[in-house]
Amino acid sequence: MTFSLYAATIPNFCQTLGAVGGLVAKAEAYCAEKGLAPADLIQARLAPDMWPFADQIKSTIWHSIGAIKGVRKGVFSPEVAVPAPDTFAGLRTWVADSLAALEKLDAAEVNGFVGRDMRFEFAGRGMDFTAEDYLLSFAQPNFFFHAATAYDILRVKGLPLGKKDFMGRLRRKA
Repeated sequence: MTFSLYAATIPNFCQTLGAVGGLVAKAEAYCAEKGLAPADLIQARLAPDMWPFADQIKSTIWHSIGAIKGVRKGVFSPEVAVPAPDTFAGLRTWVADSLAALEKLDAAEVNGFVGRDMRFEFAGRGMDFTAEDYLLSFAQPNFFFHAATAYDILRVKGLPLGKKDFMGRLRRKA
């Protein structure tokens, strides 16, 4: 089988980002059902030194479509100063827009990234990669970490979620 960077990344981003959108919807419904203020979940954290739910969602976007945009430019630096939306509607829109952008990507373009130089810069530090190593060994693991953390925040807050809520829509043989 020939390696395809597109096949190794974009379908996974789409599947899990779709599930992340489902988490946002379930969090909103849970707040309405339980009479909770949206901020109770949007700003919830697993630990004091971890980012809140909204920033976990933001990070899934950084490490999916943001990573692709970074590879196009040859450098990616997370825009930490850009706040995550503080409403469920804002989070829903951000996830939906990012998912739509991922779904529009051309496989030939993504596969053409192989071998390109890529640099990740954050907090005055930088790491150099090839595009494929950046996407597969840095962006994708970070993407899954933040998606799982968003799920975990909701679970610890009492939402009745299961593994299928994290996994999203499986890509099954037709």
